[in-house]
This record gives sequence, structure tokens and C-alpha cells, in this order.
Amino acid sequence: MVGDARSADKGWAGRRAEERNSPKSSAVHGLSATPAPAVATRRRGAEPLPFELRPFVGHLPHDDLRAAARRARQLGVGADEVLVAQGVVDEAEATDLLATHLGLAVAAPEDAAPPPDAATAEAVLRTGVRIEAPDGGRPRFTLAARGRDVRRLFRALRRDPGLAGRVRLAVPGAFRCAVLTAAGPILAQAAVKRLPDRDPLKSAATLDPKRVLGRIALVVGLPLAGLVALAPEQGVLAVQALLSLVFLGWVSLRLAACAYDAPPDPPPTLDDRQLPVYSLLVPLYREAASVPHLVAALGALDYPPEKLDIKLVVEADDAGTRAAIAALTLPPQMEEVPVPAVGPRTKPKALEVALAAARGSFVAIYDAEDLPEPDQLRRALEAFRTGGPKIACVQARLAIDNGDDSWIAASFAAEYAAQFDVLLPMLSALGLPILLGGTSNHFRRRVLDEVGGWDPFNVTEDADLGIRLARAGWQTRVISSTTYEEAPVTARAWVGQRTRWLKGWAQTLLVHLRQPGALMADLGVGPALALLLLAAGPFAAALVHPFCVALLLADLLRGVIGLPRGSMAEALTSALTFTTLFAGYAGTAAITYVGLRRRARVPGLKVVLGIPFYWLLLSAAAWRALIELLRRPHHWQKTEHGVARHRVAQAAALRRSPSTGVATSPEVGPAHAASAKA
Repeated sequence: MVGDARSADKGWAGRRAEERNSPKSSAVHGLSATPAPAVATRRRGAEPLPFELRPFVGHLPHDDLRAAARRARQLGVGADEVLVAQGVVDEAEATDLLATHLGLAVAAPEDAAPPPDAATAEAVLRTGVRIEAPDGGRPRFTLAARGRDVRRLFRALRRDPGLAGRVRLAVPGAFRCAVLTAAGPILAQAAVKRLPDRDPLKSAATLDPKRVLGRIALVVGLPLAGLVALAPEQGVLAVQALLSLVFLGWVSLRLAACAYDAPPDPPPTLDDRQLPVYSLLVPLYREAASVPHLVAALGALDYPPEKLDIKLVVEADDAGTRAAIAALTLPPQMEEVPVPAVGPRTKPKALEVALAAARGSFVAIYDAEDLPEPDQLRRALEAFRTGGPKIACVQARLAIDNGDDSWIAASFAAEYAAQFDVLLPMLSALGLPILLGGTSNHFRRRVLDEVGGWDPFNVTEDADLGIRLARAGWQTRVISSTTYEEAPVTARAWVGQRTRWLKGWAQTLLVHLRQPGALMADLGVGPALALLLLAAGPFAAALVHPFCVALLLADLLRGVIGLPRGSMAEALTSALTFTTLFAGYAGTAAITYVGLRRRARVPGLKVVLGIPFYWLLLSAAAWRALIELLRRPHHWQKTEHGVARHRVAQAAALRRSPSTGVATSPEVGPAHAASAKA
């Protein structure tokens, strides 16, 4: 069972942690300064130690080796991987002992020659094997071997002792770092070209927003403009009716979601042996202040560290963030992935580079400020298991935990509750396309590769990927596990972030509307129309909202000062405008109330009364987004994190670990959680 596997060797891991922390300990880098007496690898009545532990005999207490072997059997991993993941030895020590035991040389990181192409680099990173074939000579191998690879190496050397002269061992982390450094530009270039080369009409790289918007204006705008020119009053009424139809459809969809309450997620059933290797990709840019809390949050995940592969993805020239990472002692399952300044400097490009180095069969994305609930990975896997093979993505819910910082933050928290606790669960249940949130997306790795990964040129790569998954016939499931995030606390920061989001949603919609017939054929008419409402509705409403408010105010002012009323068409236009605005405000209040109640919170009066003003801010962001879409479609506007005054979830996490400020998992003792060097 899961509980048994996680607790069986807790005493051993804790004891090793205490030994490494104790000033009286003679342990150096996790190995005893005085080697333990050599013992036989098999005691009477006991199972023999696995091959990969034989190099440690005489260097570690036999009970520790037995405990590692036992835990390895429970997890289905190599016992040496347990020693490294639990911090008993580091990778360099383990590699040196293995090389000495086998009579092999150890390769220096600087010996790594750059792979000839991106495909070779990816293969080397995933397999940990570098093959060199000199002209006329037999191939030579550099191996970053761990676990079962060590067993295979033992058997190969036993069959062919001469192989030892052609094999060198490499420290796995240093090996990957050297390959990434040497092949970084090649991998970045491949990341930039991957989707545009494979399917150019589904990439924003080939999108000319002016041309596509021009076509839409000709098809839709020109007839309406002609109608307004010929019959102004009736034309304005027709335009308002059309906009109201779109907007009321969007409101109706949101109101329908209020009536749907998703059933609770089934509890995780996979035991630790059944768990796959999980890669977590965390893109960071100018996030030095968030790094310590991020590392603590990821270290608190309830998942065997032996099966975690965490990549902190950082721009190569981001000195501040890299210095913050270097100031921490990262646990063995975490490593930095530098991204060269090649192509657009966007989050999706960074994710594409990191994906090349990811080892997991499942991949999750987190942001710098994220605090995921500890069991989220297990719950996501349960959703994949129960949902069947067509589930390609699992979206966790997102919630704001600094809503008390300002009115903007409180309104943002209410908006997130409506989106992730009300609307998305209904869309998931109906099998409709989902515009993914930018974090806490969990994917089957093979499906990511199949659809071309993220679009480096799309500034809302999450929304675009959700649509491409749906168009390829895959489904997305929403689970109740929550990741807590930080909301902007000022209007300026909020408008900047929302400008990028709205620009990206419009960009995504234009990409997929280049072939509207293909979009309908891929999704079906109903899902395609729902997508148009979800993607186009909010953007169109935000653009016209100020004009609707101005129209109503003008009509109100005319009545106050006693000017005569206009024609029947004008009266109908005013009535329709009022009805649409009222429906929008009331619908937003309703879905906000339901979402916050599901979060066990009550919407404050300032949030409800502030809805019209929040929408005016949305309008400002929408017009900025439209201008940016035309002038700088691929520009990525950075949102600053780490500025919240009070984060509820973060404070709770720190209370769980008051002595170090770092939340630790049952698998990793306190000595092996990230800690400051200075």
C-alpha cells in the first residue's frame, strides 16, 4: 500500500539525515570517514543485495544497504537511486564508488562534445548514454548509469570484459548539465521550429493578425457598416443585437455552470511501485524572490523523490534568479535548466527546451509563485487512470491566497473561483474544449510530443495547447486538487498581466480561425461554437463595454435634463444595452458567489459592487491587447511575483516547518530539503 511504502524506511532516512546534520558525526558528504568493515553481500536467510549496491559494501552500514534494497523493491527503482534520492550519498560519490568497483574511468563534464543535432541531444539526455564512434574504431560509451542500467552494465561487462576499456561513467547531474550547456543553442533552435515546421497553420509564428482581422472585418464588419450607413438607427440596433446575442450566450454558459457541482475526485489508489517518473517543469524569469518558497513547496509534494524529475527552467542570462538557485542546496531530484537566448524569449520556448531533458512519462507545469497541494500528482494520476486513455491533460484548480491584499487581488480571487471552481468543471464534464490555465497542467508526455508541444510564439501557450489537444481528439479532465497562486496587488500590474492574456486569447482564436472549416470538422459544431463563445465572448465584451456604459449614461442624462426621447429603434437599442449589461453584471455576481461559496468564502461587498469598475479595467486591458496584437504580437509582458503582503497558503506551509521555513516530505529528511548555504 502507499502508506506502507512511504513509511517503511522513514527511520533509516531520518537517521541518515540526523547523522549528516550532527556536528559530532564523522560523515563526510554522506559517507562515513571511517569505512565500515567489509561484509558479505548476503547473510544467512537474507536476500542478496542488488548489483547496484555492491560498490557501497564496506562504505555504508549493512543495515542501511538492506533498507535501501527494501525501499527499492517497494518503489520498483534501483537501490542506488534510493541512496542518492534520500541524500545518503551524492551522485558524484556514487559514481566514483561504482567506477572503482567496475574498474572504469570517470568522464569529466568538460569532456562532453556538443551533439550534432537536437534529436541526438534529446536521446542523450533521456537515456544518459553518449556514443562516440571514431573513424575505423569501435564505439565508445559514456554512461550516466543508475539503478537498472547499472545491473545491465554489470551483465554486459561480465559477458565482454574488454568492454571496460571503451566505457566511461559520468555523474548523471553533471552529465546532463554538460550536454545542456553544449547543446543548448541547438535545442533552443529546434524548440522554436518544432510546431511551425510540423503544422504551420496551428502556430502563431505564421500568423499575420492584421490580415486575419482584415478578413473578419470584410466578412462581418463591412455588411454591418453598410447597414449602419444606409439606416443608422436600425443599423446600430442590429449591431447591438448581434453583440448582445454573443454576450448573452457567454453569460448563459456561465450561469449554466452554476447549476453543475462536480462530484468529488476518487482518492488515489496507485501504490508507490506503480507510480511513474514525473517531470515537473518550472519556468522562471526574474523570480529570485520566489525561488526559496518554490523549492520548499515542490519539496513538500507527496511523491517518492526517487521518481521525481524537477527542472527549474531559467534564462541563461537571468543572473538574479540563477544566483538565488545557486544559494540553495537543491535536493537531488531538482536541477537547473538554462535556456539560451535563441528565438522569442517566452515561457513556451523555455518549456520546449526543458521538455527535451525531461525523463518522466508524465509532465506537469508549475509557476514560480505556486503552492500545489501535496497530493496533487497522485490525484492527477488517478484522473488519468480512471478517465481512460483519451485523457491527455489534467488541469488542477487554481486559487488565489493573497486576496486580502487589495481590491484588485480580492476581485481576481473571485474571478478565479468562478473560472476554476464553477466553469471549467462543467466544461470538463461535457467534454468541451478547455482553455488551460498557465500552471498545474499535467500531461501524458507522449501526447505532448504527438501534438507538437507548446507554441513558442503564442503568449498564452496554455490556451492554445488546450485547443490543439481537443482538435487532435484528446480530452482534458479538471480535478479538485488546488494550486494556490499570487494575484497582482495593483491595477498597473493587473492590467499588464491581463493585456497579455487577452492578447494571447485573441491570438489563439485567430490562429485557429484561419481554417474555420477545419476547426468545425475537428471539434464538431457544438464544441466549436462553445469555444468561440468562451474565447471571443469575453474579449468582445471587454472591447465594447465602455461604449455601452457611455450609451446608457447619455440616455440617462438626456432624461434628466428633459431632452425628448428618440425613435423606437433608439429606445430598443437602449433597452437591449441595459439588459445586456445587467445580465453581465448579475451573471458575474452569481458565478462569483457560487465559486467563492465552493471555496468556503463569502464574496465581500466591495467585490460585488466593484464588478462594473473591474470590467472597465478589463476594457482598458482589452484595447491595449488589441493594439499590441497588431504591433507586437509575440511580446511577452512579465508579471512580477513575490510582492504579496500576506499569502494564506504559504503561511500555513511555513507553520508546518517552523524551524527551517521549508516544508519537507515524508520521503526526504530535513537535512535534504533545500537550505541556504549562507
